[in-house]
Amino acid sequence: MAIIFVTPMMQLIILPLAASYEIKNINLSVVDHDHSSFSRELIQKITASNYFKLQYYGEDYQKAFETIESEKSDIILEIPPKFEQNLVRENQQKVLVAINAINGTKAGLGGSYLAQILQDYNQNIQTKLSPQLVEFQKNAGLELNVTLWFNRFYNYRLALVPGILAFLVTLVGGMLSALNIVSEKEIGTIEQINVSPIKKSTFILGKLIPFWILANVAFTMGLLVSRFVYGIEIYGSLPLLYFFVGVYLLAILGFGLLISTYSETQQQAMFTIFFFMMIFIMMSGLYTPIESMPEWSQKLTLLNPLTYLIEVIRLIMLKNSGFKDLIPQFISILGMAVFFNSWAVWNYRKTS
Repeated sequence: MAIIFVTPMMQLIILPLAASYEIKNINLSVVDHDHSSFSRELIQKITASNYFKLQYYGEDYQKAFETIESEKSDIILEIPPKFEQNLVRENQQKVLVAINAINGTKAGLGGSYLAQILQDYNQNIQTKLSPQLVEFQKNAGLELNVTLWFNRFYNYRLALVPGILAFLVTLVGGMLSALNIVSEKEIGTIEQINVSPIKKSTFILGKLIPFWILANVAFTMGLLVSRFVYGIEIYGSLPLLYFFVGVYLLAILGFGLLISTYSETQQQAMFTIFFFMMIFIMMSGLYTPIESMPEWSQKLTLLNPLTYLIEVIRLIMLKNSGFKDLIPQFISILGMAVFFNSWAVWNYRKTS
């Protein structure tokens, strides 16, 4: 009764509050070569929109680009020298907008937000400088030069397909492992195992290894589909990708086995794993950016293993990130693997 009624209610309460399709907290780096009143006014107008958070302000474009490489910024706005002078004298100027397009949805909407703000600023400037000529000078004012990093043609599949692949690996590993031990309970063979000299750790390991292999096969098939169906190339290290997926599967399989040790029937295990899978999906950053969630739900995503896998697959496949760039995610997943499997071994009740 608790699974049937409490679980859907918790999902209905938590997920609509956490998931938001409005993009907020877009991290912005500004390279200002002008330091004029016009450039300060432009920056103030952007930050006052409540959509952008200023992460870097300076004159060095390379430092600003490093913030994108380290995932601290989503967009770079570069204001050239003599920005105010050219606007006043020549009534024309260019600015550069460089967008981190790994997360296609956030990149597209963030770039659109910024373009709209720049357009409004442009119209205001033109009205102040030459109100009588605004309608006739279509090419006057700011000209945007947009560069999409890591996703040149703004293909949303480059962000969506790796995320779905991560979810499928999680579903295969978590669902099958959750139903495994409990199926032994239902058919009665668990009693024979309980009176055997097999250690608890050996029993859990024997239940884990087959599904670890099966999930890796499913992941390989997913990579082949993403490559030959969607044309997504892997720019990073394939062994590093498999290494992280292997560690991740230890965590998610341990989580499934833990659920199986607590469940008495396969139906109970299925409802339980479905409950957690829904939360993992909606709060993983697959469909809505984590930065746009409320602060309390952003903290909860730190406990979501699917969040780390989606991020790592995108970073390796699209950005060619190395192991040093993935150390925080690796430590988190390794800790979850040790925690869930240790708990599953401890909770498995074996009689002698």
